[in-house]
Amino acid sequence: MQIVYIYDIKTKTKKEFNRVKRRFYYNLNKLNLKNCVWKTKSVLITTPETEGILDVFFKEFKGNIEVYKIHAKLIEDFL
Repeated sequence: MQIVYIYDIKTKTKKEFNRVKRRFYYNLNKLNLKNCVWKTKSVLITTPETEGILDVFFKEFKGNIEVYKIHAKLIEDFL
């Protein structure tokens, strides 16, 4: 099973957007998640072992980031 996180940064001003984006990606890289595969700039795929770490991470940005989590049994590379 894999966990898919779909996220989008939501802010009111461009200045706030840049601040949140910079902090978000800086802290995400600091997590050093070896089992994660980034498919696009707003989708993150991980294993159940790191699900708890990412849940806590996304909760830190509550109010600034909209996040959806999908539990997938199978993910195929289409092209």
